[in-house]
Amino acid sequence: MKRIVLRCSAAALAVGLATGAGAQEFNSQKDFDYAQELLKMTPQGPEGKPWEQNLGGKQIDTSKYKKPGPYNICFSNAGVDNPWRVVGWTDMQAQADMLKSDIKSFTAADAEGKDDKQISDINSFVSSGKCDALIVSPNTTAALTPAVEAACKKLPVLVFDRGVQTDCPVTFVNPIGGYGWGITTANFIVSKLPKGGKVLGLRILPGVDVLENRWAAADRIFKANNINVVGAEFTGGDNAKTKTIVEDYINRFGKIDAIWMDAGATAVAAVEAFEDAGQPYPIITGEDQEDFLTKWKKEKLTAFAPTYPTYQWRAPVIAAVKILKGEPVVGPTWKLPQPVVTQETLDQYVDPNMPPLHYAMCGCKDMPGYPQRWGGK
Repeated sequence: MKRIVLRCSAAALAVGLATGAGAQEFNSQKDFDYAQELLKMTPQGPEGKPWEQNLGGKQIDTSKYKKPGPYNICFSNAGVDNPWRVVGWTDMQAQADMLKSDIKSFTAADAEGKDDKQISDINSFVSSGKCDALIVSPNTTAALTPAVEAACKKLPVLVFDRGVQTDCPVTFVNPIGGYGWGITTANFIVSKLPKGGKVLGLRILPGVDVLENRWAAADRIFKANNINVVGAEFTGGDNAKTKTIVEDYINRFGKIDAIWMDAGATAVAAVEAFEDAGQPYPIITGEDQEDFLTKWKKEKLTAFAPTYPTYQWRAPVIAAVKILKGEPVVGPTWKLPQPVVTQETLDQYVDPNMPPLHYAMCGCKDMPGYPQRWGGK
């Protein structure tokens, strides 16, 4: 029987977003251009299964890791400290269930957003000798790099979502990333904004690479198109603070024509600030969170939702089994497609049977326990 164990699983209170590989430069022309190329690519891989697809990837030989199954797979998780990570973690557990004939045990350790705890978790997994493969979603890049490098010397390691500054993992799985988010959202606003329109940027935290990359890409496009960005404020991911900031800018400037966001968790709060002020709805970018998608449809917003798809949590479990069977996988970098929700596709993702904080791009409808396992009905 497969055994799933979640150790120390209490969610941390911090937002908990963190860095990716090569994260110290937030505004790289090279990375911006690379994201532009990835956005134009047609995904390779099984149709209808974007968590198994890739953009411009190459198959690598994993025959040296081949061993008899079933396998003991271990997972060091940065945390389950926000709704996105909760949905992703649910995806991952369901994927392990789908591969139960190949997975003897799937053991997870929750670092609760703490570098020192995650380093200890990884060291414990390695020293136990009970892991055939180790999946890591790092809390931060620099701090976790040495622990990942040490683990790579003992067993196959897969990194996903957030990166490390070493190429020792068998593969690093993640979507296009922050630059892709910033490019698509800014281009949407540019295409819809009236001449002379005012844009307010709402951000979560400073110094977090995926968020900095999103803003850097958007800011490039806004400047190139002479867009009037009246401010870029940090909300801390707090709904009340988001509303206060938006209300303040409406009072100061009389009218705000567009809201750009580096994450969509407080998008509904931003919209509600316009309602409270008796102002027309702005052009707005949010995310694939159900509360925003529902509001968008109900109020017929001029909106756009980039995604950092939670279906990516399925990919490393699938890849770990393939590696232990000695089958080729995409690597050393595995770029997943990063879809967007548009007006034309909105109805595909609005689901009144799912909870408000569910992420629609979960790729979970074919998984055991759907929708109840994700809090749906």
